[in-house]
Amino acid sequence: MTINSSIRFRPAEPADAAAIRDIVRSAYGKWVPLIGREPLPMRADYEKAVAEHPFDLAIEEGRIVGMIETMLADDHLWIENVCVAPEAQGRGIGRLLLERAERKAIEAGRPQLRLLTNGAFEANVSLYKRHGYTIDREEPFMGGMTVYMSKKLTR
Repeated sequence: MTINSSIRFRPAEPADAAAIRDIVRSAYGKWVPLIGREPLPMRADYEKAVAEHPFDLAIEEGRIVGMIETMLADDHLWIENVCVAPEAQGRGIGRLLLERAERKAIEAGRPQLRLLTNGAFEANVSLYKRHGYTIDREEPFMGGMTVYMSKKLTR
């Protein structure tokens, strides 16, 4: 895995909503044949989401190549969505985005990160496990299984 040092990060602005939607659709598109429908992030209203939640964007050569959407809860930081453009995957950008979420949680005094993913997305479940997340529970959802995961943080 090679992490390109040209990756920079910045918060999303309202003008980024269309580009965020495009990268999400591109990144999640590979799952449509597997689950027989568009994953929910492909259907989200990103104009609304960018207005309501913090997004951190991974930028390379002026182009968004990854993003993470988070929400601060009372006792944890929720990761609503994280994705990397298909052409930029495998270079550690996802790990860098998850590390940004960890720093945000620690800075906000939250001892835990939480997220969910589709159980059919085995590569995603494996990625999160490699980064210290554990499965908390699984629940049936739309003919599949939702996997709830968390990671306890140390200060």
